[in-house]
Amino acid sequence: MSERTIIDWPSWTDSAPGRYVLAWEQAQLDRVVSDIFGYHALQLGLPQLDALRENRMPCRGLVLDAASGASSPYTLPPKVAPNARVTSLPSASRGLHAPEGRSAVWCDLLDLPFEAQSVDLLVMPHTLEFTSDPHRLLREAERVLMPEGQLIILGFNSLSLWGARQSLGKVAGKPFVPASHDMIAFTRIKDWIKLLGFDLERGRFGCYRPPLLTDQWLARYQFMEAAGDRWWPIFGAAYMISAIKRVRGMRLIGPRRLKKPALAPGLAPVASPHTRNEH
Repeated sequence: MSERTIIDWPSWTDSAPGRYVLAWEQAQLDRVVSDIFGYHALQLGLPQLDALRENRMPCRGLVLDAASGASSPYTLPPKVAPNARVTSLPSASRGLHAPEGRSAVWCDLLDLPFEAQSVDLLVMPHTLEFTSDPHRLLREAERVLMPEGQLIILGFNSLSLWGARQSLGKVAGKPFVPASHDMIAFTRIKDWIKLLGFDLERGRFGCYRPPLLTDQWLARYQFMEAAGDRWWPIFGAAYMISAIKRVRGMRLIGPRRLKKPALAPGLAPVASPHTRNEH
């Protein structure tokens, strides 16, 4: 296959390895996002994966940029520039770009058109592998997330058989997975998000079968799923990271309660260390 065919997400997700990876990622997301609550949740890129379908927040959206549009079966709506700061689209266009009941946002992912500390959940499925500046994208994610907001990142693991095949394939001009840039190691992602003030909540690897092209051959190596999860978990082809944004010196409290009197009526204060021995 040509390089363009391989790096094109719709074509790749229709292939055997694409269906295999997306099935694992969809299962992980369905399990994790169902327990995250708030008001605003966003998915950045990859419309072929419905990252928020099990989430119950009232405001959920899909954020796309020019790269997302070029790698998706949809076309950019007329009169909307790829980098326009648009927070919603006409209702006639929404169904083309986001699941039913959600809004689509076309913008530059490196300059998100959202207020600071306004999003409760942000999911980035392989988004860092397509952006030209992953550090800046992570800084944007940190900016728009509320304190205690959650960030979920999915990506291909460079320390895997799939990562090795991708590296060799790029040298030969035939990459195996659709990534515009080099895979980012799991350990590097962890370091980046810690520097931005995130606490790693969980990390999980999956997809331990070799990088094969057919369902038949992938099925033959099904036994490697349980074995890999137990014996070599860090070598899975894909990973998911979940992190929480922490704001140091700030703590969340419940409803304000009336303070009780420091002293009950009729009781004298306890002697202080300075007055205890004074007579």
